[in-house]
Amino acid sequence: MKWSEIPEGARHYIIYHTLISPLLITWYMLPLYMLMTGYSILEVGVVFSAIRIVSIPATYLVGRLFDRLPVRTGLALIDLLEGIARIFYAFAYGVIAPVMLFLGLLFERISSIFYPLYQAAEKLLYPEDRMEEVLAWHMRLPEASELVGFLVLGYIFGHIFNTPYHYRIGFLFFGLATIAMIPYILRYIPRLDASERITSERFEFKVDKEFRLILLIEAIIMLAWSMAPEIVLIYYIVEVLGLTLFEAMIVEASISIGAIAATYVSEVIPRNYRFKAIALGYVLIAVWAAIMVSNPSFPVVVVAYFIARFGDVLAFPFYRGWIYSKVPRDKASSLLSALSSYRRIITLASPAIAGALASLRPTLPYLASLILFIIASIVLVAYSIRE
Repeated sequence: MKWSEIPEGARHYIIYHTLISPLLITWYMLPLYMLMTGYSILEVGVVFSAIRIVSIPATYLVGRLFDRLPVRTGLALIDLLEGIARIFYAFAYGVIAPVMLFLGLLFERISSIFYPLYQAAEKLLYPEDRMEEVLAWHMRLPEASELVGFLVLGYIFGHIFNTPYHYRIGFLFFGLATIAMIPYILRYIPRLDASERITSERFEFKVDKEFRLILLIEAIIMLAWSMAPEIVLIYYIVEVLGLTLFEAMIVEASISIGAIAATYVSEVIPRNYRFKAIALGYVLIAVWAAIMVSNPSFPVVVVAYFIARFGDVLAFPFYRGWIYSKVPRDKASSLLSALSSYRRIITLASPAIAGALASLRPTLPYLASLILFIIASIVLVAYSIRE
């Protein structure tokens, strides 16, 4: 599908993700900053899990307060909350550091309750008959932006400005840059309100066998990914291999290249091969986990993460399109929000578990991921054969 064939609103939405993607480097800088300032990998994992648990009542209250937000306003709110969170990180030093980290993580966690609006926007903006093709563009352009941005920022904060002080300056810049994206959202993203709002209204929805399979696969893959989060990669690269944020971003660059390559492959796979493509993707991710279990050298880590992302993005448009095919258009926000809550519940304790496993042996989290991705692949292959 050519870029010019994508509807204008969808193009603006993809451009938004392309512009903001480099700012996601804070997901790597924050755990590294915590390690630099005296936290152990176990403590980092426990802190992230504790925030997930503490944020539950706040999440509920904020969700109720904004349960009539138009989709576009909700997207702007995500950037506002995440921008404020990064500004809090900038002031995380001295005796107030724990308080600032807590507030920043809390704000960032609360913002995640609106993440289903991203999927709702995709469901509403992207043409249903060419969903997989548009999702390929949705992956390709932000990944290219992330590829360049992560390498540049990784070098800056890995080899030039690499002290905790410089990281705090970086957090301040990223926070302000995130908030600066709000005018773009309000100007260029369609409003998407009325029937396309987050709503707590009751509605009838049939949970058939296929949707139960989606719930099962969601549980397995969310657990699998959450066993090896960013903190585990950062810990392995910096603490075990003795390298820097820049080398971690080289790994991220290989991830982006794998993603971009996979978008071109996924475009030529017929939709009737959906389940086989998803299963193949998870098999490749299992290969990544198997490699990481073996305490690989840095070049092998780069190759392993390329394989993982290639498999993930190969499966992504078919998996996401499969979910969207089961979601009524006028209930996209509410149902996808419920699915997001399901994911959050499943992974509440995952960072603490990952941190504990990594403290015993840095590659143990990858073993847990390996087992879970193998299970997901077996389930999908079995289902596709029966169908």
